[in-house]
Amino acid sequence: MKYYVLFGPPGAGKGTQAGAMVERYKLCHISTGELLRSEIAAGTELGAKAKALIDAGNLVPDEVVEGMIEAKFNSVKNVEGFLLDGFPRTLAQADALKDMLSRRGESVTACISLMIPDALVHERIANRAKLEGRADDARDEVVSNRVKTYHEKTEPLIAYYKAAGLYREIDGVGTIEEVRNRIFEAMEK
Repeated sequence: MKYYVLFGPPGAGKGTQAGAMVERYKLCHISTGELLRSEIAAGTELGAKAKALIDAGNLVPDEVVEGMIEAKFNSVKNVEGFLLDGFPRTLAQADALKDMLSRRGESVTACISLMIPDALVHERIANRAKLEGRADDARDEVVSNRVKTYHEKTEPLIAYYKAAGLYREIDGVGTIEEVRNRIFEAMEK
């Protein structure tokens, strides 16, 4: 079983690229954002808690996200692996993922990192808010907090996955096809 971590700042194109990655490599896409939005839409207690945190630009607690991820690992069949999008986002989550996979006799295959400059993050997220009606993307102060949170809490994962020899950085600037080809090249190494 293969386990890919799809990494990068908000708006880097992870969601855009995930579909082609899933199709080409027969993976199950696990987007923590989609899982949480689904809980919010369903009006669950978890959804209400998550909504309040997300609306403020904050991260949802680790144990909630980890439980959702592990449940997916246990329930999805007939795939060749998983594409984790939005998890791990912190060093603690990376350790939790390592432990979770270790209990299964597995490990992370690679961390595919889409990198774009902060100015492009703001531009893409503003565009996404208009196109998709995503309220969590509409307010500049929320977007700025998400970018700040990414730099402070998520960027340390670069060193974590580099040290493990699993980090593959992809230039996320260019056409969808150009970026996709760079991703496929990295995944096939």
